[in-house]
Amino acid sequence: MTALFLHVIERDMLAYRRMWLIFLTGFAEPLLYLLSIGVGVGALVGTVQVGGQTVDYEVFVAPGLLAAAAMNGSVFDTTFNFFFKFKYARSFDAMLATPLRTTDVAVGELSWALLRGSIYAAAFLVTMALLGLVPSGWGILCLPAAMLIGFAFAGAGMAATTWMRSFVHFDYVNLAIITLFLFSATFFPVSRYPTGIQWLIEITPLYQGVALERALALGDLNWTLLIRVVYLAAMGIVGVRVAGARLRLLLQP
Repeated sequence: MTALFLHVIERDMLAYRRMWLIFLTGFAEPLLYLLSIGVGVGALVGTVQVGGQTVDYEVFVAPGLLAAAAMNGSVFDTTFNFFFKFKYARSFDAMLATPLRTTDVAVGELSWALLRGSIYAAAFLVTMALLGLVPSGWGILCLPAAMLIGFAFAGAGMAATTWMRSFVHFDYVNLAIITLFLFSATFFPVSRYPTGIQWLIEITPLYQGVALERALALGDLNWTLLIRVVYLAAMGIVGVRVAGARLRLLLQP
Protein backbone atom coordinates (compact mmCIF):
# COMPACT_ATOMS: atom_id res chain seq x y z
CA MET A 1 0.00 0.00 0.00
CA THR A 2 1.36 3.41 -1.01
CA ALA A 3 0.77 6.83 0.53
CA LEU A 4 -2.19 7.40 -1.78
CA PHE A 5 -4.53 7.05 1.19
CA LEU A 6 -3.27 10.47 2.35
CA HIS A 7 -5.33 12.02 -0.45
CA VAL A 8 -8.47 10.59 1.17
CA ILE A 9 -7.53 12.31 4.44
CA GLU A 10 -6.89 15.54 2.53
CA ARG A 11 -10.31 15.31 0.92
CA ASP A 12 -12.03 14.85 4.28
CA MET A 13 -10.14 17.75 5.82
CA LEU A 14 -11.15 20.04 2.97
CA ALA A 15 -14.79 18.92 3.29
CA TYR A 16 -14.86 19.99 6.94
CA ARG A 17 -13.76 23.53 6.15
CA ARG A 18 -17.42 24.44 5.76
CA MET A 19 -18.59 22.20 8.61
CA TRP A 20 -16.24 23.38 11.36
CA LEU A 21 -19.12 23.84 13.82
CA ILE A 22 -20.01 20.14 13.56
CA PHE A 23 -16.36 19.31 14.14
CA LEU A 24 -16.26 21.44 17.30
CA THR A 25 -19.30 19.74 18.83
CA GLY A 26 -17.12 16.68 19.40
CA PHE A 27 -15.30 18.57 22.14
CA ALA A 28 -18.47 19.47 24.02
CA GLU A 29 -20.14 16.10 24.69
CA PRO A 30 -17.39 14.38 26.74
CA LEU A 31 -16.65 17.61 28.62
CA LEU A 32 -20.31 17.98 29.62
CA TYR A 33 -20.39 14.35 30.79
CA LEU A 34 -17.26 14.95 32.85
CA LEU A 35 -18.62 18.07 34.52
CA SER A 36 -22.13 16.75 35.12
CA ILE A 37 -21.50 13.13 36.06
CA GLY A 38 -17.87 13.13 37.12
CA VAL A 39 -17.74 16.37 39.06
CA GLY A 40 -21.46 16.85 39.82
CA VAL A 41 -22.41 13.31 40.82
CA GLY A 42 -18.91 12.81 42.21
CA ALA A 43 -19.73 15.21 45.04
CA LEU A 44 -22.49 12.80 46.12
CA VAL A 45 -20.62 9.52 45.57
CA GLY A 46 -17.36 10.45 47.29
CA THR A 47 -14.61 7.86 46.79
CA VAL A 48 -14.29 4.56 44.89
CA GLN A 49 -12.01 1.55 45.41
CA VAL A 50 -10.12 0.63 42.22
CA GLY A 51 -6.82 -1.13 41.63
CA GLY A 52 -6.07 -1.29 45.33
CA GLN A 53 -6.44 2.49 45.61
CA THR A 54 -9.12 4.76 46.99
CA VAL A 55 -9.75 7.62 44.58
CA ASP A 56 -12.31 10.36 44.21
CA TYR A 57 -15.23 9.45 41.95
CA GLU A 58 -14.33 12.06 39.31
CA VAL A 59 -10.80 10.59 39.11
CA PHE A 60 -12.37 7.15 38.61
CA VAL A 61 -14.89 8.15 35.95
CA ALA A 62 -12.75 10.53 33.84
CA PRO A 63 -10.59 7.82 32.15
CA GLY A 64 -13.75 5.85 31.33
CA LEU A 65 -15.27 8.90 29.67
CA LEU A 66 -12.04 9.40 27.71
CA ALA A 67 -12.30 5.84 26.39
CA ALA A 68 -15.98 6.33 25.53
CA ALA A 69 -15.20 9.61 23.74
CA ALA A 70 -12.58 7.84 21.63
CA MET A 71 -15.12 5.15 20.75
CA ASN A 72 -17.90 7.60 19.88
CA GLY A 73 -15.70 9.84 17.74
CA SER A 74 -14.38 7.00 15.60
CA VAL A 75 -17.68 5.15 15.26
CA PHE A 76 -19.55 8.24 14.05
CA ASP A 77 -17.16 8.84 11.17
CA THR A 78 -16.81 5.22 10.12
CA THR A 79 -20.51 4.34 10.25
CA PHE A 80 -22.89 7.25 9.53
CA ASN A 81 -20.47 9.35 7.46
CA PHE A 82 -18.94 6.33 5.76
CA PHE A 83 -22.35 4.96 4.82
CA PHE A 84 -23.48 8.28 3.34
CA LYS A 85 -20.35 8.56 1.20
CA PHE A 86 -20.66 4.95 0.11
CA LYS A 87 -24.40 4.66 -0.51
CA TYR A 88 -25.67 8.14 -1.42
CA ALA A 89 -22.87 10.59 -2.24
CA ARG A 90 -21.00 7.91 -4.21
CA SER A 91 -17.75 9.48 -3.08
CA PHE A 92 -15.92 6.18 -3.18
CA ASP A 93 -16.89 5.53 -6.80
CA ALA A 94 -15.30 8.85 -7.69
CA MET A 95 -12.19 8.03 -5.67
CA LEU A 96 -11.79 4.67 -7.38
CA ALA A 97 -11.89 6.37 -10.76
CA THR A 98 -8.43 7.67 -9.79
CA PRO A 99 -5.32 5.58 -9.04
CA LEU A 100 -6.72 4.98 -5.52
CA ARG A 101 -7.51 1.38 -4.60
CA THR A 102 -10.18 0.14 -2.23
CA THR A 103 -7.55 -0.46 0.45
CA ASP A 104 -6.42 3.17 0.11
CA VAL A 105 -10.00 4.32 0.58
CA ALA A 106 -10.53 2.13 3.65
CA VAL A 107 -7.23 3.14 5.28
CA GLY A 108 -7.76 6.81 4.40
CA GLU A 109 -11.24 6.92 5.91
CA LEU A 110 -10.06 5.09 9.01
CA SER A 111 -7.06 7.43 9.35
CA TRP A 112 -9.28 10.49 9.15
CA ALA A 113 -11.60 9.10 11.82
CA LEU A 114 -8.57 8.31 13.97
CA LEU A 115 -7.12 11.80 13.47
CA ARG A 116 -10.41 13.45 14.39
CA GLY A 117 -10.87 11.25 17.43
CA SER A 118 -7.28 11.90 18.55
CA ILE A 119 -7.84 15.65 18.53
CA TYR A 120 -10.91 15.21 20.74
CA ALA A 121 -9.03 12.83 23.05
CA ALA A 122 -6.08 15.22 23.38
CA ALA A 123 -8.37 18.12 24.31
CA PHE A 124 -10.21 15.95 26.83
CA LEU A 125 -6.97 14.71 28.39
CA VAL A 126 -5.71 18.27 28.77
CA THR A 127 -8.98 19.16 30.50
CA MET A 128 -8.56 16.18 32.84
CA ALA A 129 -5.05 17.30 33.70
CA LEU A 130 -6.15 20.88 34.38
CA LEU A 131 -8.85 19.58 36.74
CA GLY A 132 -6.33 17.40 38.56
CA LEU A 133 -7.88 14.13 37.39
CA VAL A 134 -4.66 12.46 36.19
CA PRO A 135 -2.78 11.53 39.39
CA SER A 136 -0.04 9.48 37.69
CA GLY A 137 2.71 10.52 35.28
CA TRP A 138 1.80 7.43 33.23
CA GLY A 139 -1.34 9.36 32.28
CA ILE A 140 0.57 10.82 29.33
CA LEU A 141 0.05 7.41 27.68
CA CYS A 142 -3.71 7.88 27.86
CA LEU A 143 -3.55 9.70 24.51
CA PRO A 144 -1.97 6.85 22.50
CA ALA A 145 -4.31 4.48 24.34
CA ALA A 146 -7.28 6.58 23.18
CA MET A 147 -5.91 6.44 19.62
CA LEU A 148 -5.75 2.65 19.89
CA ILE A 149 -9.37 2.54 21.10
CA GLY A 150 -10.38 4.77 18.21
CA PHE A 151 -8.53 2.51 15.77
CA ALA A 152 -10.28 -0.58 17.09
CA PHE A 153 -13.79 0.85 16.86
CA ALA A 154 -13.12 2.61 13.56
CA GLY A 155 -12.07 -0.66 11.94
CA ALA A 156 -15.02 -2.58 13.39
CA GLY A 157 -17.49 0.18 12.52
CA MET A 158 -16.29 0.47 8.94
CA ALA A 159 -16.41 -3.28 8.38
CA ALA A 160 -19.94 -3.52 9.82
CA THR A 161 -21.16 -0.61 7.68
CA THR A 162 -20.28 -2.40 4.44
CA TRP A 163 -23.12 -4.86 5.22
CA MET A 164 -25.74 -2.18 5.95
CA ARG A 165 -28.36 -1.33 3.37
CA SER A 166 -30.34 1.54 4.96
CA PHE A 167 -30.13 4.06 7.78
CA VAL A 168 -32.59 1.90 9.75
CA HIS A 169 -29.71 -0.46 10.49
CA PHE A 170 -27.99 2.29 12.46
CA ASP A 171 -30.51 1.74 15.23
CA TYR A 172 -28.47 -1.37 16.02
CA VAL A 173 -25.28 0.69 16.03
CA ASN A 174 -26.81 3.14 18.50
CA LEU A 175 -28.07 0.29 20.66
CA ALA A 176 -24.62 -1.30 20.77
CA ILE A 177 -22.85 1.98 21.54
CA ILE A 178 -25.24 2.97 24.33
CA THR A 179 -25.06 -0.51 25.87
CA LEU A 180 -21.27 -0.48 25.84
CA PHE A 181 -21.20 3.06 27.20
CA LEU A 182 -23.40 2.21 30.17
CA PHE A 183 -22.12 -1.28 30.96
CA SER A 184 -18.33 -1.22 30.54
CA ALA A 185 -17.37 -0.10 34.05
CA THR A 186 -17.45 3.48 32.80
CA PHE A 187 -19.38 4.81 35.80
CA PHE A 188 -18.80 2.23 38.53
CA PRO A 189 -16.46 -0.72 39.16
CA VAL A 190 -17.14 -3.98 37.36
CA SER A 191 -17.12 -5.70 40.77
CA ARG A 192 -20.56 -4.19 41.41
CA TYR A 193 -22.08 -6.62 38.88
CA PRO A 194 -23.00 -10.28 39.53
CA THR A 195 -20.16 -12.67 38.69
CA GLY A 196 -21.69 -13.94 35.44
CA ILE A 197 -22.28 -10.40 34.17
CA GLN A 198 -18.72 -9.45 35.16
CA TRP A 199 -17.30 -12.12 32.85
CA LEU A 200 -19.48 -10.89 29.98
CA ILE A 201 -18.44 -7.26 30.49
CA GLU A 202 -14.75 -8.13 30.71
CA ILE A 203 -14.72 -9.52 27.15
CA THR A 204 -16.37 -6.48 25.56
CA PRO A 205 -14.20 -4.08 23.55
CA LEU A 206 -15.00 -0.85 25.37
CA TYR A 207 -14.19 -2.43 28.72
CA GLN A 208 -10.68 -3.15 27.39
CA GLY A 209 -10.31 0.54 26.60
CA VAL A 210 -11.79 1.75 29.87
CA ALA A 211 -9.56 -0.58 31.92
CA LEU A 212 -6.50 0.47 29.90
CA GLU A 213 -7.15 4.19 30.27
CA ARG A 214 -7.96 3.90 33.98
CA ALA A 215 -4.83 1.88 34.73
CA LEU A 216 -2.62 4.41 32.94
CA ALA A 217 -4.28 7.41 34.59
CA LEU A 218 -3.87 5.88 38.05
CA GLY A 219 -0.44 4.35 37.43
CA ASP A 220 -1.79 0.85 38.11
CA LEU A 221 0.38 -1.00 35.57
CA ASN A 222 0.36 -4.78 35.16
CA TRP A 223 0.90 -7.40 32.44
CA THR A 224 -2.83 -7.71 31.63
CA LEU A 225 -2.65 -4.32 29.91
CA LEU A 226 -0.72 -6.03 27.08
CA ILE A 227 -3.69 -8.33 26.51
CA ARG A 228 -5.97 -5.30 26.21
CA VAL A 229 -3.59 -3.65 23.75
CA VAL A 230 -3.43 -6.78 21.57
CA TYR A 231 -7.24 -7.18 21.73
CA LEU A 232 -7.86 -3.61 20.50
CA ALA A 233 -5.10 -3.70 17.87
CA ALA A 234 -6.41 -6.99 16.44
CA MET A 235 -9.95 -5.59 16.36
CA GLY A 236 -8.82 -2.61 14.29
CA ILE A 237 -6.58 -4.56 11.91
CA VAL A 238 -9.22 -7.20 11.18
CA GLY A 239 -11.85 -4.49 10.71
CA VAL A 240 -9.90 -2.48 8.15
CA ARG A 241 -8.94 -5.61 6.22
CA VAL A 242 -12.56 -6.77 6.08
CA ALA A 243 -13.70 -3.28 5.03
CA GLY A 244 -11.13 -3.16 2.23
CA ALA A 245 -12.15 -6.60 0.96
CA ARG A 246 -15.85 -5.72 1.13
CA LEU A 247 -15.35 -2.45 -0.74
CA ARG A 248 -13.44 -4.30 -3.43
CA LEU A 249 -16.29 -6.77 -3.77
CA LEU A 250 -19.03 -4.11 -3.83
CA LEU A 251 -17.37 -1.39 -5.88
CA GLN A 252 -15.12 -3.42 -8.19
CA PRO A 253 -17.08 -6.59 -8.97
